[in-house]
Amino acid sequence: MPKKFCGENTKAVAARARKEAAKKEEVEKRKKAEEDAYWQDDDKNVTRKQQRKEEAERKRMEALQRKHENRLAHDEEMKAFSGKAVGPSKITQAAIEANKRAEEERRREEERERLLKEQRLEAKEEEIEENVNQLEVEGETAHTVTEAINILSVGKPIIDRHPEKRVKAAYQEFEEKMLPRLREEYPTYRLSQLKQVLKKQWQKSPENPLNQRILEIIQ
Repeated sequence: MPKKFCGENTKAVAARARKEAAKKEEVEKRKKAEEDAYWQDDDKNVTRKQQRKEEAERKRMEALQRKHENRLAHDEEMKAFSGKAVGPSKITQAAIEANKRAEEERRREEERERLLKEQRLEAKEEEIEENVNQLEVEGETAHTVTEAINILSVGKPIIDRHPEKRVKAAYQEFEEKMLPRLREEYPTYRLSQLKQVLKKQWQKSPENPLNQRILEIIQ
C-alpha cells in the first residue's frame, strides 16, 4: 500500500492566501476611507475657519467705512457751520469799526465844543469895558478913583460885584508871571500845551478875580 503524503494542501493554502489578501484589502479600504473622512472633516473645518475670517474682515472693513463716512459727515457739518458763522463775524467787525468811528466823531465833537467855549470866553473878555476899576458898594457905583475913595471913606466894606471885568487883565498878568516858570518846568512842551497847563492853574489860582469873589462870599 503506497505511503500517504502528509504535505500542506495547495488549495487550502491558496484559499487562505486569498482570504488574507481580501482581509488586507478590506483593511486598506477601511483605512483609506477613514483617512478620506479625516481629510474631508479637516477641509470643512478649514473652510469654516476661512469663512469666519472672511466674515470678520468684511465686518472690520464695514466698520472702517462707516467711521470714514461719519468723519466726512462731521467735517461737512463743521464746514457748513463755519460758513454760517462768517456772517456774524463780519457783522461784529463792522460793528467794531462803526464804534471806532463813533468814538472818533465824539472826540472831535468834544474838541469842537472846547474850542468854541474858549472862543466864547475870549470874546467875552474882549467885550469887557475899559472901566475895570468900577466898583459897586451896596448899590453905590464909582466910575473914577475919586468916587471910589469917597465911597470907601464912608467905611463900608468893598464888594467887587463884577470880577469878570478884571479877568482879562488879571489873566495877562498871571500869564506873564507864570509862563517862564512853566517853560522851565516843562521844557519839552509846546506853547499850546503850556497854555493849557496855565489855564488849569488859573482856574484854581487865588489871583483869579472869580476865585476871589468866591472867597469873599465864603468868608
